[in-house]
Amino acid sequence: MKDKAKRLKNLKGSFKAEHPEKVKGRNIILIDDVSTTGATIYEASSVLKKAGARLIIPIVVAR
Repeated sequence: MKDKAKRLKNLKGSFKAEHPEKVKGRNIILIDDVSTTGATIYEASSVLKKAGARLIIPIVVAR
């Protein structure tokens, strides 16, 4: 799925912060192996932000 809107919709709810207390106030480095639309990084970042992450630094290995 290269269409970003479809990809975002497909990933909605795919990630969960099991222990938000471990994320709250922390800086997080989020690594994705391949990024096509950026939807995975976007959705995972959203969950981490809602869990209270202070800063999220996304890193993509290949594009």
